[in-house]
Amino acid sequence: MPLHLRRERAALRNREIPKLAWSTSSTDNSMPDLIQRPRRLRRSENLRALVRETRLSADDFVLPLFACSGKGVRREISSMPEVHNLSVDEIAREAAEAEETGIKAVMLFGLPESKDEDASGAYHKNGIVQQAVRAIREAVPRMTIMTDTCLCEYTSHGHCGVVRDGEVINDESLELLARTAVSQAAAGADVVAPSAMMDGQVAAIREALDDAGFDQVAILAYAVKYASAFYGPFREAADSAPAFGDRRAYQMDPPNVREAMREAELDEMEGADMLMVKPATVYLDVLAAVRERFDLPVAAYHVSGEYAMLKAAAQNGWIDEQRAMMETLTSIKRAGADIIITYFAREAARALRTH
Repeated sequence: MPLHLRRERAALRNREIPKLAWSTSSTDNSMPDLIQRPRRLRRSENLRALVRETRLSADDFVLPLFACSGKGVRREISSMPEVHNLSVDEIAREAAEAEETGIKAVMLFGLPESKDEDASGAYHKNGIVQQAVRAIREAVPRMTIMTDTCLCEYTSHGHCGVVRDGEVINDESLELLARTAVSQAAAGADVVAPSAMMDGQVAAIREALDDAGFDQVAILAYAVKYASAFYGPFREAADSAPAFGDRRAYQMDPPNVREAMREAELDEMEGADMLMVKPATVYLDVLAAVRERFDLPVAAYHVSGEYAMLKAAAQNGWIDEQRAMMETLTSIKRAGADIIITYFAREAARALRTH
């Protein structure tokens, strides 16, 4: 349990609870005259808003977008209702519409036309993400553009690094990740976000960016990325499922939290500007621990499976989608996230405008 929660619980245990005041004029059967009535501050929406402890804002949200080849392409992802693979022209339009709702940042993923063992599409000057960055920069100059810096979407085997004899080779992968980050920065990305979970990736990328003259480009490190079952819909969206095995040899084991602190500390030491916890809602305890221990801005990725579950339940009439969405995003913010990467970004921004 985070230190601040332990302290709060201890303070509550040691606190002297005031006794209820009973009216001396009332009969034996009367109800007590209560001194403490927390419900007083819940009586109206205005009162609730006045004392609200955790506040969401459109400024908190980053909208993930999937870029694909072609023109006029807007292909809905079956497992992620209202999320699409978008051609470059459409992704620029999508970013512009997102800005109109108050969204100020997007995260780009790419679906290349072809893949190979060296992930060449990830760092090609005219790679699909590089094209999307330039298009968004032209259409929405003020938009903060983040790019996912990984290889899995571009490798023929679907893993996040170089594969030799069935094993992902860490150090050989660093060079390709660094080249990818530099290429994305050259296209105009404001933030690169390495997600491969290769040891030393942040240091390699920071050095490469600085050497190439991109010392102002920030790094959002996927510092704490678990080997989660909640990535399934994303792998359909990005066509990035591994051709063999899984990613548990390099992504984190879900039961571990001390290891998460070590991963985050290493990325901070290597030059990360921001730290991410992924997934979000099923790792709120980890998110709170990272927030408690580190002073860097902390992001949380509300991933595809978490999004899809809410959408599916809402489509079946089992939950109120907007209320469940806002409650979920509030829990992520309450746990300590400064930044929330979510497919609900536009819907949440619109909901905030109406309240």
